[in-house]
Amino acid sequence: MAKGKETVPRTLLVALVLSIVFSVVVSTAAVVLRPAQIKNQNLDIKTNILAASGMLPEGAGAEEIEKVFSQFEVRLVDLETGDYVEPSFVGVKDPMKYDMYKATSDPEMSTNILSSADKAGIKRRPNISKVYTLSENGNIKRVVLPVHGYGLWSTLYGFMSLEGDLNTIEGLGFYDHAETPGLGGEVDNPRWKSQWVGKELYDEDKTKPQIRLIKGGVSSNAPGKEHKVDALSGATLTSRGVQSLVNYWMGDRGYAPFLKKLREGEV
Repeated sequence: MAKGKETVPRTLLVALVLSIVFSVVVSTAAVVLRPAQIKNQNLDIKTNILAASGMLPEGAGAEEIEKVFSQFEVRLVDLETGDYVEPSFVGVKDPMKYDMYKATSDPEMSTNILSSADKAGIKRRPNISKVYTLSENGNIKRVVLPVHGYGLWSTLYGFMSLEGDLNTIEGLGFYDHAETPGLGGEVDNPRWKSQWVGKELYDEDKTKPQIRLIKGGVSSNAPGKEHKVDALSGATLTSRGVQSLVNYWMGDRGYAPFLKKLREGEV
């Protein structure tokens, strides 16, 4: 009986020691692997930016992706004014380290959106956003802008790339979402994404976004077809969400103030 009584505390002690050892191992591994995780996350973001802008070389490895991406300048923009801000304004030295989505959880770094104006279903908008510009001989050649908004089941996160006229779409791609495979998940389909290339965002005055996703498809003689894209078959709510998020982010509460100043050479 004495031996049996001694077994219980001994077992508990062994379990406690093992728990502590495993906790230390897991914590150490997390700390050691964190730099590699951040590096991979940044590489993934850069890959998706290049894909949206049509600049991702086929089969490119990490080194080539970094080389191509280095052509872009990463800047931070105040969405209210459309002006550039220094990274120190949001407490970072490198603008790539600023997390605009994490900022939405901080009331001092984000703005609550009234439900009547929240077309993208995001509830809060960061005050400062990252933008990626590529210039050639002092002229803007392309701009890539982060966008996000709610679909049917999830928030879709992606990038829209614009040509140097800041109106013609080069590409739209989503890197994170949980829409239904085969339906809303077709936002990942290269054939569907290719329809966005060459579409125009704005009206003639370049003041109001005009993108529409058309159920049943866009006919070759449809009025305003330059603003229209085929809706996703069987995914009305996801299609509506994509249309809404694009028009929201390209509108006055999104990047329109920045794009206007960039177009007029004021930033």
